[in-house]
Amino acid sequence: MTKTPSKWFEQLNRQLQEHEIIVSAAEVHGMLTGLVASCKPSEQREWLVVLADLINEGHKFADKLIASLDQLHEFTLEGLRCPDLSFQMVLPSDDEPLADRLASLTEWAQCFLVGFGIHQQNLAKASPDLQEAIQDMAEISRLSTDVVANDEDERAFYEVSEYVRITAIMCFNELSEHPIAKVPENSTLH
Repeated sequence: MTKTPSKWFEQLNRQLQEHEIIVSAAEVHGMLTGLVASCKPSEQREWLVVLADLINEGHKFADKLIASLDQLHEFTLEGLRCPDLSFQMVLPSDDEPLADRLASLTEWAQCFLVGFGIHQQNLAKASPDLQEAIQDMAEISRLSTDVVANDEDERAFYEVSEYVRITAIMCFNELSEHPIAKVPENSTLH
């Protein structure tokens, strides 16, 4: 049985705390997704070295955490490669307070940009749509977490999180050199 994104979130948060790594599961997954979506996938696990540099002061992760990160990497790649656009971000469950989910989404977006920036410092070769989406992602990463848990804010959260998710898929399709799934032309969310 495949883990849901919220189960990944819970498990990875526990493991990060056990190993005294002071980032959240959303941050780790955002960074990992940015690394994966911004260049050709590597068989060498360079992403693991970069991740250790960024979140563990360059120290090697414990074997148990490496095993989980390998699984998360595979989960992420499978989602990004899937033709039905089924990639999902590792975020808290919908049962969590909206402010917590929004904080995790902004952390995910911030860290996606960090991972993305490791391989893509110059977007001149990116399509105008992708350039705009990355600019939008930067704005999303700075959203305030002051929200009221009402239907309107829930709907706005869903729309913003969906835009972030589609942006990650766009990056992978355009920059990974292995475009599998095409994002439909009319799927732009604003």
